[in-house]
Amino acid sequence: MSAATTRSRTPRTPRTPDRLCAEAVDLAREAAEEAAAPGIVGAHVETVAEGDRVVTHFFECKEPGYRGWRWAVTVTRASRAKNVTLDETVLLPGSDALLAPEWVPWSERLRPGDMGPGDLLPTEQDDLRLEPGYTGEDVPPPNSPVSDEMVDHLDVEDAEITSLTPSRGSIASVAEELGLRRARVLSRYGLHVAADRWEESFGAKTPMAQAAPASCDTCAFLVPLAGSLKQAFGVCANEFSPADGRVVSLSYGCGGHSEAAIMPKPPRPAPPVLDSMGADAFPLRPAKDSGSTTEPDGTSEDLGHS
Repeated sequence: MSAATTRSRTPRTPRTPDRLCAEAVDLAREAAEEAAAPGIVGAHVETVAEGDRVVTHFFECKEPGYRGWRWAVTVTRASRAKNVTLDETVLLPGSDALLAPEWVPWSERLRPGDMGPGDLLPTEQDDLRLEPGYTGEDVPPPNSPVSDEMVDHLDVEDAEITSLTPSRGSIASVAEELGLRRARVLSRYGLHVAADRWEESFGAKTPMAQAAPASCDTCAFLVPLAGSLKQAFGVCANEFSPADGRVVSLSYGCGGHSEAAIMPKPPRPAPPVLDSMGADAFPLRPAKDSGSTTEPDGTSEDLGHS
């Protein structure tokens, strides 16, 4: 590790720099200009003593992407020698340098909603949120060709190992036959983490729940969950609720509660005593068998005039 880099991490007590090393500014500038692009090395900033006859010269960096950085050139000389030699040349950040943020692993940068179609999210082998769905290992018998004892023996004999363990009798196949197809399931820690997350989003402390007329445990739109989570959570099935399709706490609530405000049926008006909107049908001519008139003449007009 260089002296300049070590000094940037662990500040030391200032000491008097060596005179000959402190005067070697031109040597340090030539080394910095050789390492950098033309016109990048700026004015001389300071001289810092790193040790006995070891001095670092700092120059401004004019690179646009390295604001506040400085070229550090360390020079030294041997004991009782007058020739100053070059130790190293590095680019170091200053107190007001523009630095990249600290690197964070992708597993810690990931947030809910970041995944898109086609994205894969791997889980660690020792994920605390998961635990084995069934226990046991497929350990072959001692006389099996794939057992540890036989492997050591066959390695000496230089023989080929062939797996003869039937897959049908393995624990994985038995678990699949019994319906236990998931190799890992949620652990108690995973359940608690999920419950805390759901309680924070749709729980009793949210503003919506505190202003609700009733809680979800008495709402008809609540679909209960299975397992141990049904004692505290359910799924909202009200399309007008802000939590529709979400896992909600039984203590959560909103204005769409099924029993909050029941609208009565609109009154049905009684039939009118006198129907003033109906029409009575009257014939234009009396019936033939009524005897009140004779059959009209064919030469007469429709209005009955002679």
